[in-house]
Amino acid sequence: MPDTLPPSSVVRCTQHLGKLDSKALEPVDQLLLILPERIPTALWKRIPQGARMQALMRKRTKGDLPALQTRLANKRQTLVVAGRVKAGGDAFARLTFARRLVGAALGEKAGCLGIAVLGFDDENTRDLAEAAVAAALAASFNLPEFKAKPTPSRIRSLRLLGLAERLDLSRTYAEARGNNLARWLTALPPNVLDATGYAGALKELADEQGWQYKRYSTKELEKMGAGAFLAVAQGNDNDSASIVRLRYRPDKASTGPDLSLVGKGIIFDTGGTNLKPFLSMLDMHGDMGGSAVAVGTLLAMSELKLPLAVDCWLAITENRTGPNAYKSQDVITALNGKTIQTIHTDAEGRMVLADTLTMATREEPGLVIDYATLTGAVINALTTRYSGVFTNHADWHPRLKRAGRASGERVWPFPIGDEFLEDLKSDTADIQQCSAKPLGDHILAGSFMAEFIEKDTPWVHVDLAASHHKGGLAHVPTEVTGFGVRFTLSLVLDEKILEDSE
Repeated sequence: MPDTLPPSSVVRCTQHLGKLDSKALEPVDQLLLILPERIPTALWKRIPQGARMQALMRKRTKGDLPALQTRLANKRQTLVVAGRVKAGGDAFARLTFARRLVGAALGEKAGCLGIAVLGFDDENTRDLAEAAVAAALAASFNLPEFKAKPTPSRIRSLRLLGLAERLDLSRTYAEARGNNLARWLTALPPNVLDATGYAGALKELADEQGWQYKRYSTKELEKMGAGAFLAVAQGNDNDSASIVRLRYRPDKASTGPDLSLVGKGIIFDTGGTNLKPFLSMLDMHGDMGGSAVAVGTLLAMSELKLPLAVDCWLAITENRTGPNAYKSQDVITALNGKTIQTIHTDAEGRMVLADTLTMATREEPGLVIDYATLTGAVINALTTRYSGVFTNHADWHPRLKRAGRASGERVWPFPIGDEFLEDLKSDTADIQQCSAKPLGDHILAGSFMAEFIEKDTPWVHVDLAASHHKGGLAHVPTEVTGFGVRFTLSLVLDEKILEDSE
């Protein structure tokens, strides 16, 4: 049985500066050759056995990917997989191209994968090389398996070739490690990653990374008055549910958080009393994907040693059926004192996040970002190619979209606010949990959760429509995408969103 945490081994990448020649290719088993759409004859002269490749490529249809597949006449019989790509494309297009090219090269025994980006200016060379490395790191990572003969690693090492100068790949590696962790946790079966096992894995990870760890048990949460979280947890046949807080403090000081990451950790979702049908329940071990993205993002930030104080709050429970499970029309008192009229027990994510967001915002962070596989409505609106974003700073919408475009993890903003609370008016409580009508549930969910943000804390909610996408998405080849890690780092490092939330 696999461990609850992934193996710590990392595929090493070396960089060979200067001319792409036969000697540089000696250790390479498979070579990705990334070329411009229009390839000048002079460029073929820079490639070993380039004249033969040029002749072969003339026989291929324009737009084929790979544009060429052949072998070098060298000792290793190096497989060459070439692709032509337009310069200046967006990140999603680059990453998708890289995933498909990497996939074409990995149909044989794992070895050293070479990457050569030729014929582009410095900026495009860097962007395309980074995309190829990101795709290779995603492809080299195996999700947990329970097989007698586990799938072997598909890549043993990486080698960047033909570079004019060395590339800084620290962010690419940190994002890959965070994404791989998020995908691993999301893919674990629910009898392996149960609530107790999840909390234990987080404690182990915290010890490895030097993070502070605090687990709020159901008894502690009951004393605090976290009724919204406990309403969902009361359906469990034990008290294994908890809210876990992780803290990354680069300077070891006990300062307040600059950033808080919050994740929905429903480790299995039956729908509760309003039971899901079979196909809707089949993959509900992945309903904790939001918490996995939050932890993966924290890991990436820790790997980069960012000078930020970061908290990570994870709401971990199952949503079960049973005699003690909460019901439609129950009235629940949340941690902030608001009463909630429950309507549908399968709208449990907003319940557990309500109290967790209150706990996070009471620490007065500069910004809160939460991640959740929250609604089917957002998938209906966007498909599984984008995720939805919501914020109490509507002027941030352009910046959220830019961060999505820059990272290749694309998002689309939706409105929230008082006008939508009209649909959540209750005769028996302060607010309804959701509407019995199916219209705009992703917007109503965001508007509901905004009621539990304290101290006017800037807040972004990510409804993870793109947490699963058949065939992979951008650079990630698996259906479980780990969407959110790259987006968050782009929002923090490229958009510098924390500077505007101070």
